[in-house]
Order: sequence, then C-alpha cells, then structure tokens
Amino acid sequence: MPTDDKIIYKSDTPWEEKYSYSRGIRIGNIVELSGTTASDKTGVLFPNDAAAQTKYIFEKIERTLQHLKADKTDIIRTRMYITDQKDADTIASIHGSFFKYIDPVSTLVVVQLMDPAMKVEIECSAYINDKNG
Repeated sequence: MPTDDKIIYKSDTPWEEKYSYSRGIRIGNIVELSGTTASDKTGVLFPNDAAAQTKYIFEKIERTLQHLKADKTDIIRTRMYITDQKDADTIASIHGSFFKYIDPVSTLVVVQLMDPAMKVEIECSAYINDKNG
C-alpha cells in the first residue's frame, strides 16, 4: 500500500509487471534498487558481453536514481551477481571506475541468472544524507 513518503519507480522491463516488483523504491532517505540487468522491453541487451552489460546497468541505475531524486554518491551498498568467474575482474573494474571516491560496501558472487545471455546483475542500496541538518 503506498504511503505519502514512498516513491516507486517502474521501468520498461516486462518482468516488473509479470512478477509484481518495482525497479526502485524510496522511502524517506532510504533507496533500494532491484537487481538490474542489461535488459529492456525487447529482452537482454549485449548478449554474453559482460563489460557492455555492466556499463549499461550502471547507466540504468543512474537513471533510476534520478527518478527517485537521488544519485550515485548516495549508494552505500552494491551486490553484483555474475555468471562466470572469468568476468569478475572486468566487472569489478567497471564498478571501481563508476564508484571512484564513493567506495560503497560491495559483494560479488558467481550465480546462475534467469537468462543464459545475462552475464551480470547488480542491485544497490542508498541513503540520502540530509544535508540541511
């Protein structure tokens, strides 16, 4: 049930409606982003390309944060799920470039994702610091 201080953002992936979840939610100063893949309403983007998928995911995360009136400097935790250990350094390096000087806590694990063409899924938690006191 929606509350006055809850902002819900839905994107264009078919899974949100099918499985009843949101791309991101903000309640007060807390922001949670769902696991994000390189996909849109047409399906998986950049099939089997871990680097391109990771870059796209971080762009998608930034767009989602904007809708929730937040930005990447508010992110305090990332969780990265990858399908192949050999892609770990590439994905972690892109993460490091994206979060340079932000340094959120982070987890990276090898898993099996819903579509074999997906190489990486990333979720984030954020806290928006009340800069006015």
